[in-house]
Amino acid sequence: MAGTPRGELLSFRAFQAAFQAACPAGYEYGYASGLRDLREREFPRLRGITYLDHAGSALFPDSLLKAFTDDLRNNVYGNPHSQNISSKLTYDTIEHVRYRILQHFHTTAEDYTVIFTSGCTAALKLVAEAFPWIPEGTKQPSSRFCYLTDSHTSVVGMRGITASMNVLSVPIKPKEILLSEKSRLPAEEQNCKTPHLFSYPAQSNFSGTKYPLSWIQDIKSGKLCPIKTPGKWFILLDAASYVSSSPLDLGVHQADFIPISFYKIFGFPTGIGALLVNNRIAPFLRKTYFGGGTAAAYLAGEDFYVPRKSIAERFEDGTVSFLDIIALKHGFDVLEKLTGGMEKIKQHTFALARYTYTMLATLKYANGAPVVRIYSDTDFSNPDVQGPIINFNVLDENGEVIGFSQVDKMASLYNIHVRTGCFCNTGACQFHLGISNEDIQRNLQAGHVCGDDIDLVDGRPTGSIRISFGYMSSFEDAQTFLKFIMATRLSKLDTEIPFQSSLKKLTAESVSEDHPPFNSADKLSPIPHISDRELRNNSTLNWQPLKAEAESIRAAVSETAVPMCRRGDKPITVTNIYLYPIKSCSAFEVTEWPVGNQGLLYDRNWMVVNQNGVCVTQKQEPRLCLVNPSIDLKQKVMVIQAEGMDPISVSLEENTGTEAVICESKVCSHRVKTYDCGERIAGWFSMFLGRPCRLIRQSSDMKNRSQQKNTKGLASATNISLSLVNEAQYLLINVASILQLKEHISARLEQTLEIEELIGRFRANIVISAPESFEEEEWAEISIGALRFQVVGPCSRCQIICIDQQSGERNKELLPSLSAARGRKTNFGIYLMNQPLHSSFPDVLSVGSQVLPVLKENTEIQPPTSSEEKCSG
Repeated sequence: MAGTPRGELLSFRAFQAAFQAACPAGYEYGYASGLRDLREREFPRLRGITYLDHAGSALFPDSLLKAFTDDLRNNVYGNPHSQNISSKLTYDTIEHVRYRILQHFHTTAEDYTVIFTSGCTAALKLVAEAFPWIPEGTKQPSSRFCYLTDSHTSVVGMRGITASMNVLSVPIKPKEILLSEKSRLPAEEQNCKTPHLFSYPAQSNFSGTKYPLSWIQDIKSGKLCPIKTPGKWFILLDAASYVSSSPLDLGVHQADFIPISFYKIFGFPTGIGALLVNNRIAPFLRKTYFGGGTAAAYLAGEDFYVPRKSIAERFEDGTVSFLDIIALKHGFDVLEKLTGGMEKIKQHTFALARYTYTMLATLKYANGAPVVRIYSDTDFSNPDVQGPIINFNVLDENGEVIGFSQVDKMASLYNIHVRTGCFCNTGACQFHLGISNEDIQRNLQAGHVCGDDIDLVDGRPTGSIRISFGYMSSFEDAQTFLKFIMATRLSKLDTEIPFQSSLKKLTAESVSEDHPPFNSADKLSPIPHISDRELRNNSTLNWQPLKAEAESIRAAVSETAVPMCRRGDKPITVTNIYLYPIKSCSAFEVTEWPVGNQGLLYDRNWMVVNQNGVCVTQKQEPRLCLVNPSIDLKQKVMVIQAEGMDPISVSLEENTGTEAVICESKVCSHRVKTYDCGERIAGWFSMFLGRPCRLIRQSSDMKNRSQQKNTKGLASATNISLSLVNEAQYLLINVASILQLKEHISARLEQTLEIEELIGRFRANIVISAPESFEEEEWAEISIGALRFQVVGPCSRCQIICIDQQSGERNKELLPSLSAARGRKTNFGIYLMNQPLHSSFPDVLSVGSQVLPVLKENTEIQPPTSSEEKCSG
């Protein structure tokens, strides 16, 4: 890249030309049949979506499903343990698939056995349980289980089994392996037969680093030694990440155990994996439990059992998932037909990764600071040592990390799918992010657990962002992602100085003669392009991350809160009251309303679910905001209206008849019992939304769904119950805060927003008029009339505020504008829980009521620690 101006973005063609000499076989983009046609034909569902989580799961092509379903329609497959014709067909097909798998990995049944499992994790567990360990305390030298610290959780978890067998586990850092050549054992100690197991990934699922396959032979031969102990080493090669985009030749690299998950390769089926076992170690594997199909003979009344001779049948307890196994044949066939094989996929995906890595590394702010920090062990110059995975964090102009959760929220507005967190690889995460063991334990005490969205603790990242490419990924995917980073991080000044020429090149340059340029008129995929014009319009974006805090939103204000008087003498009153009878549908405004034990009476008692019973919100279906429910307390009905639809009513009386269909659902990880509202209303919603869906209502016997999280300071409210809300009974916002935010957003959008529109976007139950903006965040408690409420934390907003509640249209600017206005936060509004301490008073909330707040001593409210986004549905 010598001669390239600092920050200059190369076009893909120029990039290929610049690096082809260094890696002539590693930058071959696309396939002989043409990537555009492949995407249009096989992945039409990707239109409008930039999917960059292929390391999480591949996506299945349409032709795979067609081939599989045609097979099922044309053949009768019975249980392979029976002896009839259909069962024999199943058995023979399964054996054919075993051979097909071995062929894919360039080996034969003479060298390896395929044991089907439910996935890679089950295969690893099988190895840990069956390996011929020699425990501590015997006359022989004891076995050791060694694993690379850059390993998946499922590998590290094997040490739980080895510990139960009194076998010592030893974590090995990657650099220690490279130094282990100096630890070669004397020849006499190499003759010891004690079996040891060393596990390492062929490719890191965190960074994409490919560890040398030559380690297999070097360790087995004694050239490398994980730890200095006499014995014989066996190798477990975790190939789950590697084989999704690279060819593995087991004829050359003969590991003893190779666990894989097929959905990483094909995307479908998802419930099947395999353990490939070298036949030289297979006879020594131990097994205690025996299930159906594994016994040659056994006695029910005596301890007599003889296993089957076949290693595969001995370890496949019960009936295998035979239809999923049959699907694998079509997976291999379709993949080969579409791409030409794994070597082509390796070249294609690495070309995209190398391009994206190079462009990311050039992005600079006007002050010269990098936009991202990339976590990598390589310079992406060689596809033999680097896979198509890029791991990074976004930085601000001062070099501070912007939390991954914040980046993920923004990416979702652009329909870009990434992965965030530590990716089930704590060892690599600690190494690359500089997180100590003490930090991990401290973060846990602060409420952070694996998989949640607490991205910063004390300003330090708890995880990162990962993008990964698959065989159907395109140059346009890379473009869209890069332009997203630029649009949301670089100011107009940044883009005009370092990038003024490169943006046009990125948009207009051809990929190759066979692959014309992608543009907004391309029939391939109407992905919403971030054009140069949009980039200019968004040039002042300065979205910031949440400031990570330790305590949960559920943690109520400290008991040290004192009844301080608020600043100013002007009274605070309730200006608006809204309830949302159907979760994520339009608001129903009232001037006074009864208060129940779950909040406002009938607030979020109903919700829309898809055909699988999963809650549908505006995140998936923005048109829900156009559904207008209203409650008639006298007639005891809820009337539902929407443009173009006849009104329909639902009784407020709970259906307790035998015809009610009771089902269990989840709302923000909480289990709720509901019942179905029937076919008539399901048909109404399905017609309006254009997709199969149903309306369900929370069942009364689960209306005591209580607050399960940290309720410190709410000791008197431990029996508080929730409806189908995400987080708390009430959400309160302040008109003064809205006005301040309105000025900021209007200036950025260069258009005036109506205050009513903004109030609607924030979907509050209670709107108040206080003299000072954001003074509500200093409150510990409030009284409204005779009702008392405890403040339990701020509402951390998600992309729903970007949806205009009157039209259902999205505006991506609202979330970054909120973040910029709040200064590294997306908090707006506070959550309240009603304290049932004054039951003798009337339980009615009214507009015009005076609000009396009590200040808390510590004026900073903690954001949520749950993995859910806490916006009001």
